[in-house]
Amino acid sequence: MSSFTPTDINLHRQSSVLELVYADGSTYELTAEFLRVNSPSAEVRGHGKGQEILQTGKRQVKLINIQAVGNYAVKLVFDDGHDTGIYSWPYLQELSHNKTDLWNSYLGKLQAAGETREALPADTQVIKIQPA
Repeated sequence: MSSFTPTDINLHRQSSVLELVYADGSTYELTAEFLRVNSPSAEVRGHGKGQEILQTGKRQVKLINIQAVGNYAVKLVFDDGHDTGIYSWPYLQELSHNKTDLWNSYLGKLQAAGETREALPADTQVIKIQPA
């Protein structure tokens, strides 16, 4: 078993936290929101450098299912319908080790874009324009 491979993966449904336990005794907890905004899917990362799509309104997203993908990854299913990201063992470890920096970077990008972690009500339509 690779050092990247968790020995246990636990989904805490009430808090929507994914817990990763490794053979060396280390444990990491990743929230559904953190995992969702850092999804390795093309929907989030785009199809190349500079094509990333900032995820907004994901504060309340829940992780509802985990599916094994061979012996190398898991597919996470979120309650907003997102289920296309394949989270490899090395990627999950990267997220775990860099959680603080990645989170702070995400918050900075939201602020710079004038966006929020909060979801807009379903009947809200936002149209952004640039004043002349």
